[in-house]
Amino acid sequence: MAHKTNAVRLLDQLKIAYELREYEVDTEDLAAETVAAKIGFPPAQVFKTLLARGDRNGLCMAVIPGNAELDLKALAAATGDRKIQLVPVKELQGLTGYIRGGVTALAGKKTYPVFVDETIELFDVISISAGIRGMQILLAPGDYIKGTKAVVAPLTQPK
Repeated sequence: MAHKTNAVRLLDQLKIAYELREYEVDTEDLAAETVAAKIGFPPAQVFKTLLARGDRNGLCMAVIPGNAELDLKALAAATGDRKIQLVPVKELQGLTGYIRGGVTALAGKKTYPVFVDETIELFDVISISAGIRGMQILLAPGDYIKGTKAVVAPLTQPK
């Protein structure tokens, strides 16, 4: 059985129902689309977590569908920043405690404001990283929003 990550422990504490889904990791291909295919989910239902830094309000997490691109202007509008940019991959672990392919807004090293794309509300269940590569958490969007205290906003641009 999979070991419990901090993200999973947090869900247990909050008494939030979830299912864990493990998959084979290919370090050359950590794309959300690939993970989606491995767990048998449409990419739009597998949400990836990006760390961004705004010029006024600092760090935040943007959670968007695996097949979408983050619209930085939309994120800045949601956070109240003038300018916002993604944090370089090399800084991820130091800031979140997680590595690329395993970043989650649940139970990170620090708590950052979380903004989640409005399409999350289209699904009964979504998949997010469990905080390590090779494991996804499936849960209800409302529970994810509650667990991360996320703000729902339009964050993506059509590809």
